[in-house]
Amino acid sequence: MNSMKQQAGFTLIELVMVIVILGILSAFALPRFADLGQEARAAAIQGAAGAIRSAAAIAHADSLVNNGPATVNLEGETINMVNGYPQAIDITPAAATGGILEAAQISPDDFTIDITNVGAGAGAVIVIQATGAATPADCSVTYTAAAANEAPLIVTAVDENDC
Repeated sequence: MNSMKQQAGFTLIELVMVIVILGILSAFALPRFADLGQEARAAAIQGAAGAIRSAAAIAHADSLVNNGPATVNLEGETINMVNGYPQAIDITPAAATGGILEAAQISPDDFTIDITNVGAGAGAVIVIQATGAATPADCSVTYTAAAANEAPLIVTAVDENDC
C-alpha cells in the first residue's frame, strides 16, 4: 500500500505568489492614501481661522465690557486693540503686548506668517499660511483689522488640492 501524506499548509511558491500579488495591489493603492499632508494643512488653516474668529470676538467682548480700552488682557497676554478688535501686528515676543496672533495663540512655529501689510491701524492685514502648502495663497487665512464701527474681515482660502 502506498501511503501519501496529505499536504497541510501552503507551498513556498504559493506564498511567494501571494506576496507578489499584495505588492502589486499596494503599488496601485498606496499613492492614493500616501499624501494626507494636504488635508492636514487644510484642517490646520481651518483651525487657525476658528481661533482667530474666537479670539477677535472674545477680545471685542472684553473691550465692550471695559468701555473700549486701548488694550485688553486675554489669558495673561496684553492685546493691543484698534476700533474694539485686536490689531493686525506681528508677534512681539519681547514686548508685553501683542495683536491677533497672540490673542489667537498662533505661532510662527506652526504657520508661515506674511507680515507685509501689518500695522497698528485699521485696515492693516496679516496673513497666516500653512507651512509647506503647494500654493500658500490657497491655504491661508487673512485678518484685516477693523475699521471704525465695523468688525475685522477674516477670510479663509482653502483649496485642498493646493494645500
